[in-house]
Amino acid sequence: MATVNPSWGYTLHLPHDPRAPGIARTTLRAALAAHGLGELTPTAELLAAELLANAHLHTNGPYSLRIMSREPGRVRVGVWDTDWRVPPGFRDGEQTVTAPPADAESGRGLQLVRACADAVGVSVLRELGASKGGKLLWAECRRDGFESARDMAGRCY
Repeated sequence: MATVNPSWGYTLHLPHDPRAPGIARTTLRAALAAHGLGELTPTAELLAAELLANAHLHTNGPYSLRIMSREPGRVRVGVWDTDWRVPPGFRDGEQTVTAPPADAESGRGLQLVRACADAVGVSVLRELGASKGGKLLWAECRRDGFESARDMAGRCY
């Protein structure tokens, strides 16, 4: 039996369909359970739900859920869509998301992502050959007892 957890990843391609985010969350729960990361499910599912909702509401094309782990006790949830525009809170150097008015009925999703994730980021993908371009927004969460990159960086400075 191996003593090191190998990295793993999955991509689920989704049509622009109102049922797609629910199917993606079900897939996320199954992947985390299969890899012994069930305790991360509530946080990872919240991160995925907000990123999936953003892709579904603000784009017209297909999108994808990407789930991966490169280190034990940590999972990265990403959502790719065809729109290359980066939403507030994910742009380079931005540390916060502007809060919507108190009576607004939407606009808090990315605040939740930033508040609940151990790390967030974006990759803007330019069209190259077979690539469809767009962007990949991602968020990471970790199991208790595993330091995040943010925790380690805070100790170093």
